[in-house]
Amino acid sequence: MVFDHISVLLNETIDALQVKSDGIYVDGTLGGGGHSYHIAERLGANGHLYGIDQDDAAIQAAGERLQEFGDKVTIIRDNYRNAKNALASRGIGKVDGIILDLGVSSYQLDTIERGFSYRYDTVLDMRMDKRQTLTAKEIVNEYSEMELFHMIKDYGEDQFAKNIAKHIVRARAEKPIETTGELNELIKAAIPAKMRVTGGHPSKKTFQAIRIECNKELEVLRDSLDELIWMLSPGGRLCIITFHSLEDRIVKTAFRRNENPCTCPPDFPVCVCGKVPQGKVITRKPILPGEEELAVNKRSKSAKLRVFQKAE
Repeated sequence: MVFDHISVLLNETIDALQVKSDGIYVDGTLGGGGHSYHIAERLGANGHLYGIDQDDAAIQAAGERLQEFGDKVTIIRDNYRNAKNALASRGIGKVDGIILDLGVSSYQLDTIERGFSYRYDTVLDMRMDKRQTLTAKEIVNEYSEMELFHMIKDYGEDQFAKNIAKHIVRARAEKPIETTGELNELIKAAIPAKMRVTGGHPSKKTFQAIRIECNKELEVLRDSLDELIWMLSPGGRLCIITFHSLEDRIVKTAFRRNENPCTCPPDFPVCVCGKVPQGKVITRKPILPGEEELAVNKRSKSAKLRVFQKAE
């Protein structure tokens, strides 16, 4: 299967990145190389792009797509949370721009055996990095009812989280839950019939929650943002595309904190905490897909782009 993924908010992200021909850039979520291609084609002889991804299929696909740029592009199989060390080991300290596209690729969703989608009946997997041991199957079969409830409520924002967790625990007491199809049926049974008619696919929110937990997506994002901002050269930009309200909140909060890190009480006449602003938020409100993009790619509906610029 071809690694097919339409890059969301492509033009808006590339414009916001303000690519300089001799700059050094990082695509922390390389995917099929869609955003990276448009960065690389703007680089001159002294520019360089580092593409990072933990998915071996993405690494292979992006390698082929970016081949024409030769040694202007370096591809690294890793998680973007390790970007600082991965680049330091290659002699790079500061960079001119970083992009993160936090969406699951169409390829990952549509490759049946990866188990990301509720649309196919296959093994419960959902690992973005197949080298890790934790899978969706382990989460579904081994997490306590309370852990499942909190995960589905917090990461899936599903009002029926309690009932879904109860159904899962009851079913697995009989036999392990092995497939996405089995899980689908359990979720369906846990949601009132009248709600199933209007609320989209009943499994969407729970599958999202399991995927986020399996890949520690929010944890990785939360732990990485300050370091990514630190990596930027003066005037450099960090562009992040989110697809989930929790992701967006984490990015928005971190950007604001780095713009105004002072922890002094408001009535202090001068700042004594010594924390200095790291830069400024470029996007007071997130940039959203336009009508045209929404018509072509319905998966872009929940996308939001936020941009932070390092102090000069």
